[in-house]
Amino acid sequence: MTVTFQPGTSTPAPAASTRDLTGKRRIAFASYVDENYLPGFLALLRSLALSNPGVCEDFVVLHDDLRPASVARIRALHPRIVLRRVNTAHYDAYRKGDQDNYLVRKAYFILDVFRLREYDTVITLDTDMVVLGDLGELLALREGIAAVPQFFYGQHKLNSGLLVVQREYLSDAFCARLDATGRSGDYELDKHDQGILNAVLDGDFVPLDARYNYVKRRLSGDLPVPEDTAILHFTGRHKPWQGGETGYSLAEECWRSFEMSDAEFHAAYLARPGTLHHDLLVHYGTPHVARTGDVESARRVAAAHLAAGEYQEALDILSGVHIPLDEAWPHEVLGHALMSVSRDDEARARLLLATAAPNRAATAFARLAQLAWVHGDNAEALKYATAGLSVDPTHRSSRLWAQRAAAVPAQELGAPEDQLAHVAFYMDRQGNAGDKLLPETVRLGFGPDTTSRRWHSVHAHRLFDRAALERVNSRRGLVIGGGGLFIPDTMPNGNSAWQWNVPDEHLRGIDVPVIVYAVGFNAFDGQSYRAGRFHASLRLLVEKAAFFGLRNHGSIEKVRALLPAALRDKVRFQPCPTTVSRQLVPGWTDPAHREDTVLLNAAYDRAGLRFGHDYGHFLAETAKAVRAIGGHTEVRCVAHSLDDERIAFDLRREHGISLPVVPMYDYDNDAIRETYARTRLVIGMRGHAGMIPFGVGTPVISLISHPKMAYFLRDIERPEWGVSVHDRNLGAILTEKAVAMLDDHAAAVADVHDRQRLLWKVTEDNAAELRRILG
Repeated sequence: MTVTFQPGTSTPAPAASTRDLTGKRRIAFASYVDENYLPGFLALLRSLALSNPGVCEDFVVLHDDLRPASVARIRALHPRIVLRRVNTAHYDAYRKGDQDNYLVRKAYFILDVFRLREYDTVITLDTDMVVLGDLGELLALREGIAAVPQFFYGQHKLNSGLLVVQREYLSDAFCARLDATGRSGDYELDKHDQGILNAVLDGDFVPLDARYNYVKRRLSGDLPVPEDTAILHFTGRHKPWQGGETGYSLAEECWRSFEMSDAEFHAAYLARPGTLHHDLLVHYGTPHVARTGDVESARRVAAAHLAAGEYQEALDILSGVHIPLDEAWPHEVLGHALMSVSRDDEARARLLLATAAPNRAATAFARLAQLAWVHGDNAEALKYATAGLSVDPTHRSSRLWAQRAAAVPAQELGAPEDQLAHVAFYMDRQGNAGDKLLPETVRLGFGPDTTSRRWHSVHAHRLFDRAALERVNSRRGLVIGGGGLFIPDTMPNGNSAWQWNVPDEHLRGIDVPVIVYAVGFNAFDGQSYRAGRFHASLRLLVEKAAFFGLRNHGSIEKVRALLPAALRDKVRFQPCPTTVSRQLVPGWTDPAHREDTVLLNAAYDRAGLRFGHDYGHFLAETAKAVRAIGGHTEVRCVAHSLDDERIAFDLRREHGISLPVVPMYDYDNDAIRETYARTRLVIGMRGHAGMIPFGVGTPVISLISHPKMAYFLRDIERPEWGVSVHDRNLGAILTEKAVAMLDDHAAAVADVHDRQRLLWKVTEDNAAELRRILG
């Protein structure tokens, strides 16, 4: 792919979806539903949620004529229903004789599953099933078509109802085979209603344990349902909602346990132990709270909203219930919601109420410290943080705010008229190594002096109030960046809905040149911004900016799509300066000798968005790669933050692999650069675990779990330097790429230097314009 690095170019062609870039699997359940079997399907939906409360994927409902009222009942039980009308043409073409009943129609219509193109894995469930156990094993399957072999009629045939179908079968080619067999009539239509599929597969499927499709007939004589049954299938003519069948009372009692009103179902779901999926908790919890006014349920739903960055929604549901004064936890969560939308005075009142309860006091005091710090009151922040530590000396958040509030700001050495103001996320000690390095590296893009002689620091997360505005307006200009400042859930605020806490009024009041430099649009798959507030703030920022440079073309495409046509051409490419560190760091020399090591980095912030259901797969495949690469050189774990050390713990616990840990979160900027420059190869998941080593001349392989790394590799025309964490053959691909780079290391380094020259040319051209802007 050719990438043209031209400032101010026209809007590029639409980018691939973020899911395409990261390779994250999209999974769906699917059922064929008609009016006669609707009671069974409703019981199936309830059973799925109650037995797998942490699972919520799309549920495709195949139908040919459902009434609106039936659709409403279905949607009430699942937040991600996808309605799909079936293709009746192939039913008429395949039908044998005069048979025209539900089983026959379902047998043909379920073949429409193979015509679904938007999913990587589809799990079919019959409407006469109920789910009783964990389906995690099915969600983790990656190969072929999986099914339970028929119990009574031979292991070479799959049983109906439960199929786990992978992408290679969700294809035109496989549909053509099904269609040809159906039209030929060369198949056996038995009561198991999978005749066409069995004829095509001829036994070539992945066999599953019988507990995933445990047929009712095995329980004849009122036998109890085995405890390990995951899916119970009520095969046969007599269905539980139609009166049932003699000899199966215990099985039918199991089915009837899922026959309940919506109110009973909502209460049952909220009573489930363990982690509840955000979408389900919100879908069932919201009407439950509206119906009951239950404060604890409202708190749990609000907490789910907060975790997903839905701050106004969290505020709305807690504001709709009466919270007694002595209910500390709801007050604390409501305070969190209020401060996330910058209603700070109200937040402070709620958090003070929460400090009365010993079990919530430390968290409430930490949030009060954060509020005080955001408003520039270090003394107040330190007081609250100290109070939090007095309640719980191990409370990490209170300790962080105490350290931040007690830090002595560096004395400014320069005169305001000689300084540039710099809005950035200034990382704490033991903070993310990439974010720690960024502010200094951005400043190097403007000259070798990164000290307060030339720079006035403005922390992005502190409220940009009138005093801050006056300080900025007394400087030569304002630089904003770099890093992924366009992200909705890091220190949320209601003033801008991105990381810089700037009200529109004060953004408008800036009268010095505004330079947005190497900022990234950093949303994960599944994340969204509070559209109205973010869009308004973004538009105003672009209008104000004399230079608006984003660090990759993926971010450029995303941001341009949010702007009116007149502003789009202001958005240009400015690579992250960490990618050209060799050219920026004064006196830089490439190392004469490299250690015989490979550094491995994995990231765990927002792990659900990164890995989905595939973390076990990622870990197992990484273990294969580490063993293979370890035969060539030593592999070490490099941790940008404390949480990154988890890969070392998990590899040891699950796969018996011990890796030394490089605690980069404790390193200063020079040590970060030097460590990456001395190793032979970096395999990194974090954005800056790819960009920093690249910038100091070290070959990289990106473990892609976030679009930004795919964007970076696309910009340097080396998409082959990345592999998705979801890739089915991750271990083999990672090994092949790493060994090739290690075996011809000089060529790999030369290629890095060549790619770097592209980014340096853009940076130099932009620097010339910045000198003109700043005078």
